[in-house]
Amino acid sequence: MSYNSIVTQVRDTFLYRVYGYMAAGLAVSAATAVAAASSPAFMTALFTSKMLLYGLFIAQLAVVIVLTGMLNSMSYGSAVFAYGLYAVLTGLTLSSIFVIYELPSIGLTFAVTAGMFGVMAVYGYVTKSDLSGMRSILMMGLVGIIIASVINMFVRSETFDLTIACVGVVVFTLLTAYDVQRIKWIRSAIVDEEMAQKAAIIGALMLYLDFINLFLMLLRLLGRRRD
Repeated sequence: MSYNSIVTQVRDTFLYRVYGYMAAGLAVSAATAVAAASSPAFMTALFTSKMLLYGLFIAQLAVVIVLTGMLNSMSYGSAVFAYGLYAVLTGLTLSSIFVIYELPSIGLTFAVTAGMFGVMAVYGYVTKSDLSGMRSILMMGLVGIIIASVINMFVRSETFDLTIACVGVVVFTLLTAYDVQRIKWIRSAIVDEEMAQKAAIIGALMLYLDFINLFLMLLRLLGRRRD
């Protein structure tokens, strides 16, 4: 088999790998969240210990920084482990939604998220428009969401929270299309198997983050809280 044929084959399977890893990450997070929510001891600790909650957030941030910043020097196995670890940590954090929201509304929100994500993923892949122009606006939106969320931790305004969620839905919906187009461009630059393996992990992480954050924003809008 010629070099060009090998490259073509690797590129042809790249997107399957990306979405496969993304789906696996979501499955790991869901399973972890359900298992953690089934543990009264863990849930009590999660809602009473700020150290545990902040520790999970810091650990998630650290894993993302390591994975994205050191990918080139990491082995493929280490990259897969880091991605899996992030999915587990996210699942532990997400376990709180089973206490806060009713299960049917969680399921409905997940279905809505999957639908919106799917539509924007298809759009991002097939559109002929260059979506890179949205990057600066979307980054500003992300920073604004983070700052506003921190402020609302002290203000505790329900109206402000709903406003943040609405903006978040728009930002992460557009980010889905933008990231899918970025992954499409990455695919065209792949030249060997090792590059494809590592790029698939990063691509999966990008889409995983878009899906999870879109889900959480929609849950704040659509979720029915327990009494």
